[in-house]
Amino acid sequence: MTTKERILVVDDEAPIRRLLNVSLESHGFEFHEAATGSEGLAKAAQWRPGLILLDLGLPDGDGVTFLARFREWYAAPILILSARHDESQIIGALDAGANDYVTKPFQVGELLARVRVALRHARGNAAHPVFEAGRLKVDLASRRVFVNGVETRFTSTEYELLRVLVRNAGRVLTHRQILQEVWGPRATEQTQYLRVYMNHLRQKIEESPQAPVLLTTEPGVGYRLAGNEE
Repeated sequence: MTTKERILVVDDEAPIRRLLNVSLESHGFEFHEAATGSEGLAKAAQWRPGLILLDLGLPDGDGVTFLARFREWYAAPILILSARHDESQIIGALDAGANDYVTKPFQVGELLARVRVALRHARGNAAHPVFEAGRLKVDLASRRVFVNGVETRFTSTEYELLRVLVRNAGRVLTHRQILQEVWGPRATEQTQYLRVYMNHLRQKIEESPQAPVLLTTEPGVGYRLAGNEE
């Protein structure tokens, strides 16, 4: 018998928990819930879920504070659920260790897609040597990139940037995370520099760089490369 993936929802809004209970269980997940951050920590330690959906507005403390406490020992994906649309708070949560975020109100279909991407990534699918999404194919073992079946050349910096995006495909990465990974900790404020290189990538991989579908912008937050297709 196949073991169901456990999802823990930490949210103080009972209607949200009920909605997610029905949605997650109907899609084959095992649902667990907590109404406070402290209860969430205890449930996570008890149940060892495969993924946590964590609200930022908790009654017993800020969600980012609890996120940091989870990350002291919990390595599996954490997705943020939040009614907050403040970019600095979203960026702070991602930089603190969240894998992704969904703002309320959300579409259940989008949330489930984000959950599946995070779980695939946690199982190591993002580390497969060949990545394909739409017209893009990246062979990480041979460091070769194909667009619509045609091999396309990249500079060493462009390829490193693409490699980081591929390794985190489907997941939003903040400007700071990308800059630190590709250019080092001294470059974390050089967002204009990053914007130039992202434009270079789009010119090479997108059918229409002005209307990207593979490499999209999360306004004020960062960038997301489309995940491996189902």
